[in-house]
Amino acid sequence: MASGDARVRPSAPQPGGDRPPGLRVVLDARPLQDPGRAPATARYLEGLLAGYDAEPLPGESFAFLLQSDLEDPTAQFAALDVVGRRLLPPTRLLRSGALAVDPFLLRGASLGAAWRSDRGGAAGAVYHAAAGAPPILSRIPIVVTLLDLAPWELPAVFQRTPGSRFGQRLRAKLIQDAAAVLVGTEAVAVAARRLLRLRQGRVHVVPLGPHPAFADAAGDTAAEDRERLGLPDRFFVYFGRFDARHDVATLLGALEALGSKPRPRGLPARVPWPPRVLIVGASPDDRAALARAASRFGGGDSLVYAPAMPPERLASLVRDSRAVVMPALSDGSGLPALDAIAAGVPVVATAVGALPEVVAGAGILVEPRDRDRLAAALRTAWADERVHGRLVEVARQRATASPRTWSDVAWETRRVYAEVGTRQRA
Repeated sequence: MASGDARVRPSAPQPGGDRPPGLRVVLDARPLQDPGRAPATARYLEGLLAGYDAEPLPGESFAFLLQSDLEDPTAQFAALDVVGRRLLPPTRLLRSGALAVDPFLLRGASLGAAWRSDRGGAAGAVYHAAAGAPPILSRIPIVVTLLDLAPWELPAVFQRTPGSRFGQRLRAKLIQDAAAVLVGTEAVAVAARRLLRLRQGRVHVVPLGPHPAFADAAGDTAAEDRERLGLPDRFFVYFGRFDARHDVATLLGALEALGSKPRPRGLPARVPWPPRVLIVGASPDDRAALARAASRFGGGDSLVYAPAMPPERLASLVRDSRAVVMPALSDGSGLPALDAIAAGVPVVATAVGALPEVVAGAGILVEPRDRDRLAAALRTAWADERVHGRLVEVARQRATASPRTWSDVAWETRRVYAEVGTRQRA
């Protein structure tokens, strides 16, 4: 998803006794500098820091670790007390080799970042890692956010070489040793404990939130963008990176299968058949890969590509869509599904990782790699007004009954910081 303004509304005031103490937080902010490389992680850090920024905590301060060759995006969080920004060499250029180098580099970079943090009023210090490998032999407690289990769920893809196998095994060992591991759903917590052999008491479920733009109905520009893109009134949305975590082959095969079937009875003449799918968030390389996949599996005539756009415009298009489509083989965050439901839009997804828990009754779930079941689900969401109306009603009820904000995520994450970062000082 495109990066953008992730400012959040402050949550309800926290009861005085419920406010955690402020800590020094050493945070690897490099994913924010290159959001296209790890979109979910960039979205997470953007939302989390916006939550901190909206409601600063006395005694809280931050030391950011950044890549030396890219612009610093952390300056937008003006209310944060930033005590330092340490610039690191661009290890991303090493690809999978970065997993073996980063733990040692990050250890050196984080040394001293928490030194004398108590003089600024901090009750302790933590290191927060949301991507890659955390530092080795850290002198302060480590909190890891796990947004992706694909390296261990799909080892044939993500551990193909000796270097990637070593890097992921080292990363797994460092995560095992972390003081706390944060995940977004109970299902991901269960999978993380099983795959990484994590101690149950160290895994904390902190549900994620949608981007604020999807929960805000103001500023509707979908009609203009639909006309510009040549979109019909009815369309699906797919967050279309060409990624091994996504079940692209099954989606394309399902669209091809629908194209060979008769038009559903009762479908209005103005509605196209087979369904049209708007691909958003795809880079030029992603588009080329999707085109190659479509030449192999079919379905290419159903695809429409959107250029990069700010979250507000993207949210407007999602809000106008029939459903968001999320065929996946591994999904540790469910962030696009959270965005869709916040906009009152149902989701057609595969039942893996975080998705069953996030989607619940606000969509249709099918098993991965099942082309025929996905085709049937897409047909139902496209043409069955009764079922679609019920799914929209559930999505809208979810969006209004118990809205989740990034301020909520920030407060719950701070409580984990306090639990592990002040333990030795108690």
